[in-house]
Amino acid sequence: MIVVISDTHGEVENIRSILNKLRESNPDLVVHLGDDYDDASFLSEFPLVRVPGVYESYYSRPDIPNRILLNLSGWVALATHSHLRHENDLPWDPDPKELAERRAIDIILHGHTHIPRAEEEGGVIYINPGHMKSHDKKGYPPTFSLIEVGDELRVNILDLSGKVIMERSFPRKRPI
Repeated sequence: MIVVISDTHGEVENIRSILNKLRESNPDLVVHLGDDYDDASFLSEFPLVRVPGVYESYYSRPDIPNRILLNLSGWVALATHSHLRHENDLPWDPDPKELAERRAIDIILHGHTHIPRAEEEGGVIYINPGHMKSHDKKGYPPTFSLIEVGDELRVNILDLSGKVIMERSFPRKRPI
């Protein structure tokens, strides 16, 4: 089980509110997709990968990767705050669109828009867990994703109470 969280924006109480659920599910990995990078420290009891948001000071630091490629049981995923190139990208940051176009990745895990998403475009699966803010101008409640990997990718996006608000499955397109 992989947990994906994004756009916490300093609202660590919402992270704390799901910690018991995370402990019960015993995730193989927790991915924090930025805004705010330091908020992920509340998740350090789990195997953790994190990237900064495009407007954070960490984004300009060459010692902290802005985009990370992950092998999720044979699925190649890109963890990034934005699913598109951004003016604040560093010169060596891979271009998500270019990786998707040449099918170098199966999944893009991203945040930035605060809009929950689990859909396939051009053979690549885009997953946005939403945000963890108590109030957001786009009208979506705080949400996070639980992902199960295997012969198919199963994505659930849940609100803070644990209610599933989106459920999708995607078959594996390429052999391991």
